[in-house]
Amino acid sequence: MAHVSDKKKKIVEELARLLDEYPIIGAVNMENLPAKQLQKIRQQIRDKAKLTMTKRRLIKLAFKQSNKKDLDKLVPHLEGMPALLFTKENPFKIFNELEKNKSKAPAKPGQVAPKDIIVAAGPTSFTPGPIIGQLGKFRIKTGVEKGKIVIKEDAVVARKGETISEDLAQILLRMKIEPMEIGLDLVAVYEDGSIFTKDILKIDTAEYESKFVSSASESLNLAVYIVYPCKETIELLLKKAHTDSKSLALSQNILTDDTLTDLIVKANNQANSLSGRLSSGPEEKRFDKPEEEKQVQSNEKEHTQRQEKDPEENIAAGLGSLFG
Repeated sequence: MAHVSDKKKKIVEELARLLDEYPIIGAVNMENLPAKQLQKIRQQIRDKAKLTMTKRRLIKLAFKQSNKKDLDKLVPHLEGMPALLFTKENPFKIFNELEKNKSKAPAKPGQVAPKDIIVAAGPTSFTPGPIIGQLGKFRIKTGVEKGKIVIKEDAVVARKGETISEDLAQILLRMKIEPMEIGLDLVAVYEDGSIFTKDILKIDTAEYESKFVSSASESLNLAVYIVYPCKETIELLLKKAHTDSKSLALSQNILTDDTLTDLIVKANNQANSLSGRLSSGPEEKRFDKPEEEKQVQSNEKEHTQRQEKDPEENIAAGLGSLFG
């Protein structure tokens, strides 16, 4: 390192020390980040991460001095105005916090689009005039409704990575579209020889929480279905076993403390049903011999007289049918 000044040597040595001390190393792009916003972010992450900005060449030299393996994998991700983020936090958690601290900002000429910039379909506040031609320059289809310009369909006016022209910046400003984000742009993270880019780090927390809840519910249902005993299922399995055994006992007319009341109610209902059918009158029957018809009528008359004499016979008849 003879070609490096003593001041720069100290910077490189300090960076190498931090690289060895912290398990998580982030490559940050600080381009277009106002000093006021940077100061605010430093305060917000002070207890969780350390941010160091220096020249790309010095960062590369520090990578070579560090004892960590494969740090050179982070070099392609040193974009724009590079800085290094040192932390012991979970990389997904720190990325999520940095994203939350970002704020929207209008685009300026010469800036690079951070993502596809889309002008959405819908009404505008513009009256017909030269702006129709300005919008048409960016292939934005327009029409006029109730004296105002209407955008007919969504239009991509700049692709991710493209430079924003002065004309486009003015159009976006007039339409109050703020495509830029002010904040720390964590491009990639190094951990134990692996690189996690921002598309991997950026996860939908709500979606993952929903998936975990759904998985837990499905797992519980499966465990109960296959009768797998564990802390979460034992109470449900015992309740299910009790319900199933009671249903079986009722279907087979087995007397227990749990089934006695239900069986008496069942017997009473059956007796009432039988009594109702008999009280409604005998069904018309055809007999081959007059003697058979007279015998049936005599039996039915005798049964009716017994019912009138002793109403409790209804329940006895039902219980008799249940227990033989």
